[in-house]
Amino acid sequence: MLKTGPHVPVTYVAREVTTLGGLFRLRARRSPGAPAIFEKRGGSWHETTWQQFYDRARQVAQGLLELGLQPGDRVAILGPTRAAWASFDMGAQLAGMVSFGIYPTQTVDQIRFLVDHSDARVVLVDGAEEAAKVIAAVADRDPAVAVIPWTDRLAKQLADQTDRLTAPGVLAGEPLAEERMEEIQAAITPDDTSILIYTSGTTGPPKGAMISHANILALLVSQDDFLELYEDDLSFSFLPMADAAERVLGFFGRINSGVATAYATSTATVLDEIREVGPTLFGSVPRVFEKAYARIQREVEAKSRPEQRLFDFAVGVARQAAGFRQQGRPLPLWLKAKHALADRLVFQRVREEFGGRPRQCITGAAPIAVDVLEFFWGAGLDVYEVYGMTEATVITHANQPGQVRLGTVGKVIKPMEHRIADDGEVLVRGPWVFTGYLNDPDATAEVVRDGWLHTGDIGTIDLDGYLRITDRKKHLIITAGGKSIAPATVESAIKNQSAFIKQVYAHGDKRPYVVALIAPSPLAVLAFGAERELLGSEQVGQLTDELAAEPRARSAALQAVMAKVVAHPDFVARIQAAVRAGNGHLARVEWVKRFVILDRSFSQDEGELTPTEKLKRGVIESNNARLFDRIYDEDGFALEP
Repeated sequence: MLKTGPHVPVTYVAREVTTLGGLFRLRARRSPGAPAIFEKRGGSWHETTWQQFYDRARQVAQGLLELGLQPGDRVAILGPTRAAWASFDMGAQLAGMVSFGIYPTQTVDQIRFLVDHSDARVVLVDGAEEAAKVIAAVADRDPAVAVIPWTDRLAKQLADQTDRLTAPGVLAGEPLAEERMEEIQAAITPDDTSILIYTSGTTGPPKGAMISHANILALLVSQDDFLELYEDDLSFSFLPMADAAERVLGFFGRINSGVATAYATSTATVLDEIREVGPTLFGSVPRVFEKAYARIQREVEAKSRPEQRLFDFAVGVARQAAGFRQQGRPLPLWLKAKHALADRLVFQRVREEFGGRPRQCITGAAPIAVDVLEFFWGAGLDVYEVYGMTEATVITHANQPGQVRLGTVGKVIKPMEHRIADDGEVLVRGPWVFTGYLNDPDATAEVVRDGWLHTGDIGTIDLDGYLRITDRKKHLIITAGGKSIAPATVESAIKNQSAFIKQVYAHGDKRPYVVALIAPSPLAVLAFGAERELLGSEQVGQLTDELAAEPRARSAALQAVMAKVVAHPDFVARIQAAVRAGNGHLARVEWVKRFVILDRSFSQDEGELTPTEKLKRGVIESNNARLFDRIYDEDGFALEP
């Protein structure tokens, strides 16, 4: 386990500054020798202090200015979530520039759009494949865009491929002088754009949300209202820095609080390295928690009947204990004894999946099943569901210590305000509503009216202020009978019934009833195939290693295996049972009456998912139009009423 500081409350600094560069400079002055970053090199974890981090960013700032960039210019960063990303980001901020991230998975055309739309002057890129895409994207751009590889080794590999290349040594020279930096920061107004966050583009080209210094600092001033942080806390970072949550709440939030983080070596090493790091804070999308729960379920299914009964006992205890723990109430004696037994036999191993000492976990971006939350809460993993959007600087609502209601995204964070429009849309207003979309005043005017940000989400507010999100406004299904159905409600109800299901897509607009596409989990399919001896152990091992190394892998060999396994009658029966169980949690009009099991999961490569793994509903509808017609013509698996 990595060690940080003493167990005393952190000191926040956001109230004392007006820019992100000023925030960073003040943190370095307040905590110069404290650890800011841990990164694994040569098999061991190495510490970087806040002063060292700050000095490295000053080198980047000076290098960008020497390249001819001016304060206000845009700097793009494409690469994995590592210390280098952080240094480039804060170097741009110290130099008064506007930084933004590009997801490594994006295509040449997508990168070209982002560079052109933002008018980026520099793209900092890591990885040979990613660099090749950037070089293709910026070819013949006018004005010229500099491409700076993260490492000298990569620069040598690319030396003959483009004249846009600039060696990374330009960012490793003398640091920016404090006097020059003070001049730059003093010239920035709080309402100036600090960062761009490009939206996922589920229904069209991505839009560049302009987030000001004032937006971010206003949020950070309220950080202690929904997070309890201590100097010995440690987070674990692996989510993309191009994403608003990791960038603003994770990264800038750490600068505000002085909490250290450990950067995962890669997404493939997260599960192993989290045990080495032992973070006390852990933030992730719901899928990570759902996958952990599903993995536990799969392991239990393979055990003896007595062991399965023990797990069922522990699940029951977890759900009983969850209510007490959310309210900060002690367990009654009768439950305390049961919980102690379940903890020793089951819950301790569950916590070890997350490093053994998580104190506070945060999840958002998509719904998560109450059953999953209850299990983790009962097991001693406090998972707080939150809500927000890029245009509201990431977060507006949060469940927080002492104020938790599972199934909701919590209460609005003051001084933000919220209300529900007449059509059910969630509206928010306050100091961290963004300043608008870059180069798109019409789109800005469409989402911000009379100061209220129209989130596009449908929800309700409980009498005591807890917000429940039911679906996206544009995603509502209106059946042929005129009934309004939230597809996300249907999809989550079914997905949460089985570890074999990775994604569900509900369809039914202007149709007589709802049908669904069921996308299976590749790892679960492989495990099922191995148990039924449909696959050889060597084949399973190879494909499992392939997925571990690249979770998005969709090789021809994997495709063939999945097609074989999902057609097996036992697998079909499992999915039928899951759909039937999911229907049991839905109103009758929401029931899925027919479905098809796909032989693959939805993917970014097919254009069906955004970089943050949201379903692109228009693409899925278009790609599967004929399939949907066939399902209604009795070509899908039917369920009895």
